Amino acid sequence: MTDATTDLALDPPARPSGKKKLVPILAAVLLAGGGFASTYLGLWSPTALMAPREEAPATPAVVFVPVPTIELAIPGGSGQSLVVSASIETDGAHQADVAHLMPRVLDAFTAFLSGIDPAAYDKRGVLEIIRAELVTRSRYVLGNEAIKDLLITEFRFK
Repeated sequence: MTDATTDLALDPPARPSGKKKLVPILAAVLLAGGGFASTYLGLWSPTALMAPREEAPATPAVVFVPVPTIELAIPGGSGQSLVVSASIETDGAHQADVAHLMPRVLDAFTAFLSGIDPAAYDKRGVLEIIRAELVTRSRYVLGNEAIKDLLITEFRFK
């Protein structure tokens, strides 16, 4: 047994082959080339990683333009009336346009509301239908960019 241990001690350590030496060097060259290529192609930027992060651009402020209250007498001799108040949701850039065209918006709303059958007010879901129609009519008058939404703030059938 002592012979086996002496043989190991006398043998020099095995040297790695030439191919095994090239693997770390080749990996480093490939990674460096991939990093250079990705930055050259604009996929990412090392300076962007170092720069402080900028805040997201501010979204345009939401502005609510009130629509004057509309009071209509319901036809049919029942003596009932309809009261509707709403607000148009827009941004600051279109606020002046919405305010300027408010008489046309009121005319479109009044024309639609006066044409509703009195029996329709007793149906389920009439408020959603009226709201959708008012949004459509306001977009027709103001344009698609100016109006984001319409909020009905008061709806009374008395």
